[in-house]
Amino acid sequence: MDRAAQLSLVALGLIASVAALAALRDLAAPMALALVVGVVLSPLSDLWERLKLSPALGASASLVLTLAAFGTLGLMLQPLVAELVHQAPKVWADSQDLLKAFQGLLAGLMAATREVSGAVVQGTRAEAGPAPQQMVDLPAVTTGALMIAPAIAAQALTFVGTLFFFLLTRSEIYDWAARRLASPVGRGQLALRLRAAEGTVSRYFLTITLINAGLGIATAIALRALDLPGAFSWGIVAFLLNYVVYLGPAAVAVALLLAGVAAFDGAAAVFPLLAYGVLITLEGQFVTPALVGRRMALNPLLVFIALLFGLWLWGAIGGIVALPLLLWATVLQNGDALENRALAALIDPA
Repeated sequence: MDRAAQLSLVALGLIASVAALAALRDLAAPMALALVVGVVLSPLSDLWERLKLSPALGASASLVLTLAAFGTLGLMLQPLVAELVHQAPKVWADSQDLLKAFQGLLAGLMAATREVSGAVVQGTRAEAGPAPQQMVDLPAVTTGALMIAPAIAAQALTFVGTLFFFLLTRSEIYDWAARRLASPVGRGQLALRLRAAEGTVSRYFLTITLINAGLGIATAIALRALDLPGAFSWGIVAFLLNYVVYLGPAAVAVALLLAGVAAFDGAAAVFPLLAYGVLITLEGQFVTPALVGRRMALNPLLVFIALLFGLWLWGAIGGIVALPLLLWATVLQNGDALENRALAALIDPA
């Protein structure tokens, strides 16, 4: 009975925690992203320590480099966004033509089915004209952008503040967690485990970053060979969205299909999608397994569940942080050979 009561309390606690995280997503999501970025930047923080920089100066340097990287990526993506806005009318018209053709085919199949089954149609409906194109209400769009601007600014400020103070007090946070969560005998071991989990997540993220960079470069080269406008920017998109496993590549594939429809006519419209499909298949089936290896590999079902949960909980940010958090929790929980090597590296870097 006591066991059942304990399990019930744990379940209620988990439900309450998830509900609180969902309700506070505007605050919790940027904080979680900042913590993950801070963990990924741990090698840079260690470098500042070895160079004898003060914690405040090291945290400031890491923050400035992070914001500069984000700003550079945004500037690189600006031409692609402008091109997509310019090509939007053509994409809309071509998509409408494809939709009308599909509707005509579906209507023909339904009519043939009715004839074969001997259904008697008492009346015919007047053929509906094409749906009028909806005009974009620019004042409404501008008003909506002004309404969400304060929320975006608040999330950005939350991210910057959390990242800076985590980088500033990272060692103190680990020592505090070890004192609160472990007995006096196990505090040192828990502190080393926390550092080992941090190092594993950082190395994993670095490996995935190199893989994604290679995919982005290959995508840009392939799309440039196909003469798709904005090939370089599409490479950046492929690089960024590949961090969101499964759904990121699917979003790139759909976007490239629309871009192909906008840029080319006929069968050539699917060539960008096919080129990206070949590259993402090679990356997922050969490159990533070879470079990441079995020791860092996670169960695909756990990855998929964590991704869906993160997207449901915090949207796009949840999809980004889901995998690093899962890897961090897995390494922290398991005392396997990977963790032992990380612990040994922390004790004796040579």
